[in-house]
Amino acid sequence: MKRLLQINPVLRRSTSTGRIMQEIGDQAMAHGWESYVAYSKGRDGIMPCTSRIVPVGNGISVAWHGAVTRLTDRHGLVSAGATREFIRKIEEIGPDIIHIHNIHGYFLNYKELFSYLSQSGIPVIWTVHDCWLYTGHCYYYTAAGCGKWRTGCGHCPQIGEFPRSFLLDRSRRNWQDKKAAFTSMPRDRFIIVPVSEWMKGEMEESFLKGYRMKVIHNGIDTSVFAPCDSAQVRQMYGLGDRHVILGVASIWSREKGLQDFIEMSRRLKKNEVIVLVGLSKAQKAGLPKGIVGITRTDNVQGLAALYSAADVFVNPTWQDNYPTVNLEAISCGTPVVTYRTGGSPESLTPETGVVVDAGDIEGTMEAVRMIESRGKDAYRDVCRRWALGHFRKEDRYRDYIDLYESLLPVKQDR
Repeated sequence: MKRLLQINPVLRRSTSTGRIMQEIGDQAMAHGWESYVAYSKGRDGIMPCTSRIVPVGNGISVAWHGAVTRLTDRHGLVSAGATREFIRKIEEIGPDIIHIHNIHGYFLNYKELFSYLSQSGIPVIWTVHDCWLYTGHCYYYTAAGCGKWRTGCGHCPQIGEFPRSFLLDRSRRNWQDKKAAFTSMPRDRFIIVPVSEWMKGEMEESFLKGYRMKVIHNGIDTSVFAPCDSAQVRQMYGLGDRHVILGVASIWSREKGLQDFIEMSRRLKKNEVIVLVGLSKAQKAGLPKGIVGITRTDNVQGLAALYSAADVFVNPTWQDNYPTVNLEAISCGTPVVTYRTGGSPESLTPETGVVVDAGDIEGTMEAVRMIESRGKDAYRDVCRRWALGHFRKEDRYRDYIDLYESLLPVKQDR
C-alpha cells in the first residue's frame, strides 16, 4: 500500500491549509493510498479527520517555542524533542511521499527535520502557501517593499510582524540557517509547489533556485460556491436594490485593504453600498457610513449568497499569494476587481474582472462602476464557466495525486 504523510500545524477545516491537507488526504485514499496527516497537537488539540492523524508536540512545547520566538527571533528552531519524536513516527509509518504545507507554527524544528529528510531517501513535496520558506523572518514582504530575501536579509523591517520578535533581529542568521537546511535536500527528491506563478517567479530568485518547481493553484468547492438566490441576504442586511461592493477576509488589516475600503466609502453614490465580511467586533463598530460590516463566519452557504448578491467583489490586498476569495466570488458569478499584487491577478481574465495598481482608489472605483454599468448579467455565466474550468478542487487535488505517482519508483516487469 502506498503511504502519504502530510505536515501542517493546523488541521481544522476552518483554516485553508488544514482543509486543503484533509481533502488531499481524502483524494489520495480514493486513489488507493494510505493517508497520514501530522499537525500541532499543542495548537489544535485532537481533531476529527478521515486520514490517520499524527499529533506533534503538546501545549508546553508550543508555548516554549512561542516564547523563544518572541525573545530571540529563532522561530522554527525550538521543539527539538517534539521533532525527534515525530521523526521516530515517520520511520514507523514508512511513507512513500512526504508532503509539507507549513512547518512554521511553533511546533517543529526545521534543522532537525531536514537533517533527517535529506538523508531519508523519501521524496519531499513542499506546497508554498506564503514566503516564510525563503526569508529570514517574514511570511510576506511586498507591502513592506522589501527585497532583502534575495541577498540574505538582516535589519528586518517587519521584525514585529508574525512570527513576532520583541527583542532581537536574527533575520540574517535565520536566512543562512534556512538556506543550509532546505538546500541540503537532494535536487531529485525535493519538489517545490508554489500556488501561484508569481511566487514561482520570486522563488526562482531565492536560494532555492535550481530546484524543480511546479505550480498547482488552489481550488475551491464549486458546488458550494455557486450562483444562488440572494434576496434573503439583501433583506437581512438592509441592502435593498443598491449596487453591492463586497469585500471578504478571514482577518482584516491594512495589508488586506481595510483602509482602502474606508477611502472608497467616501466616494460612494447613493445607490452603492460596501459590505465587508470577516470583521472583528471592534472593527465593525468603527466603520464609517456606507459600509455594512459582518463579523467572521464559518457559514459558507451564507457567504455564497453574499457573493451572489454582490455586483462586484473588490480585493484591495497589498500582499497575497493566490487568494481563494477571488475564486469563490467568480464561482458565484461575480466579477472581481483586485490590486496588481502577488498572485491575486492570476485567477482573473478580462471577462471576469479588472486589475488595478495597488493603492489606486480612483482606478478601483472606475473599474467598479464600469462593471456596474454593464450589469451583473454580463458576467454571471462567463464567470461561472471559468470557475468550473479552472477552480474545481477535485481537479487541483488530482494534480497532486499525479505528482505523487510520478515520484514513485517504476516497477519492473518480471
